[in-house]
Amino acid sequence: MKVALIPGLLACFLLSPAAVGNAAASAAATAKTEMASAAVAADVPYHFGFKRSVGGQLPSINEEGFKEIVDRHGAIFLGDTSRKDLFLTFDNGYENGYTTPILDTLKTKKVPAVFFITGHYVKDQPELVKRMAAEGHLVGNHSWSHPDMTTIPDGKIKEELDRVKQASTQLTGTDKMRYLRPPRGIFSERVLRVTKELGYTNVFWSVAYKDWDVNDQKGASYAYQKVVSQLHPGAVILLHSVSKDNAAALGSIIDEARRQGYEFRSLDDLGKKPESEAQPQQPKEAK
Repeated sequence: MKVALIPGLLACFLLSPAAVGNAAASAAATAKTEMASAAVAADVPYHFGFKRSVGGQLPSINEEGFKEIVDRHGAIFLGDTSRKDLFLTFDNGYENGYTTPILDTLKTKKVPAVFFITGHYVKDQPELVKRMAAEGHLVGNHSWSHPDMTTIPDGKIKEELDRVKQASTQLTGTDKMRYLRPPRGIFSERVLRVTKELGYTNVFWSVAYKDWDVNDQKGASYAYQKVVSQLHPGAVILLHSVSKDNAAALGSIIDEARRQGYEFRSLDDLGKKPESEAQPQQPKEAK
């Protein structure tokens, strides 16, 4: 009886060359499909958004659908929420006449900031870029032509960022450019991965308002209220330098934040040990 079972068992384990080939082709096709699906998933575009802080409560990106990939790739949304630190960031896509008074205020108040610049800005305003660096501020990358980076290949992303970095280096004398703000706040897992591999930390924000529309400015008091009402520990504040309201309100915003016990710090301070944070970094005087 055992002998009779042998042919059946052999039939189960022995396949014809054609069957083996078909099985291999099927497995390869499945693997290819899975890889394609993974690539598509990695390039799903997200528009950064968050649940705003109210009454000093922490903001959240828990319900936005992208928290996991932001965390996985080390992007910044918040600083240390156990400390009353604030991180001031500006987007400089083009110049509208207000970066000089903004820099004047920062110098007077001894507040560090990071300015995310585009290719247009670095070509159009070389002296302001030099001043940013000379006064101790960080110069960040906002891409050369401000594209939706989820729509361009990896090599083009590198080109966009390299051109800004090289142009900035020629002006400032330093190739230190470690922070990136994705143009338009649009990103994907691929964009975060590729830019991280290029040495950048993506910087999002936890305080913002509609300040970028130069035809819809509502006055310094409005800007002041919109920013101050959102302050919270570890806040990364996004302001657009094209806003005359921001320029006019900046000094008052800084004064009120300090009155509430906040300290403005540089992004470079993130991750430092508490003892090294005892003396806040201050912008240096321009020579």
